[in-house]
Amino acid sequence: MSGDRGPLALIGGAEWTPGCTFDAELLAEAGGAEILVLPTAAAYQHPERSVVAASEWFESLGGRVHGLMVLTRADAEDLGAADIVRRARFIYLGPGSPLHLRSVLKGSRVFEAMRQAWAEGAVLAGSSAGAMVLTDPMVDPRGGALTVGLGLIEHLAVVPHFGDVDEDAHGEKLHRSVALAPPHLPVVGIPERTALIRGPAGTWRSAGQGEVTVFVDGTVVEDGVERLAALVDR
Repeated sequence: MSGDRGPLALIGGAEWTPGCTFDAELLAEAGGAEILVLPTAAAYQHPERSVVAASEWFESLGGRVHGLMVLTRADAEDLGAADIVRRARFIYLGPGSPLHLRSVLKGSRVFEAMRQAWAEGAVLAGSSAGAMVLTDPMVDPRGGALTVGLGLIEHLAVVPHFGDVDEDAHGEKLHRSVALAPPHLPVVGIPERTALIRGPAGTWRSAGQGEVTVFVDGTVVEDGVERLAALVDR
């Protein structure tokens, strides 16, 4: 993976709330005030509410949010929508259903436009479902097994809401994700209001309220975030 891509932020959830200090940094790196929010994952959960929440949050940071209602496969194949994504400098995938988000975007014009924009320096962020789908493999939210993701980042799997007992009361899904991971595959637990960020130079860091935890071969890796460049970008 080359280092000329824009910043990539994988966020553990509770997006657009106090504690998400990294959003101001991402906005500055985008070089403008415009943020394009795709509430695709929330297609059946009042997607307009995601856009409103993002608008209120980024307005406090000096940003302006534009919602792009890519909610169905037909929307994702729309040439006009793909052109909007292609020209965006800060693209944000919101929370909801990762399975729906994957089915809408995978192999679509909008996703290819997103890939191109990121490859040419745009900031790309995804929270919860939006973070999960960008990797390959992807953690299946129904039980923690691994499945196919969008593959923007390969050889990495993400577990959002890490440490949240409401999401995984007994840690069974996390245990399954870690136990079923192929050898040497990093499985990354990201708490809410926390981001795992890949910079343009290919380095990884944790930002926000919590701390990211990296599992490889069933165990926690000391200094795992700093070692992701060697584990993922290979």
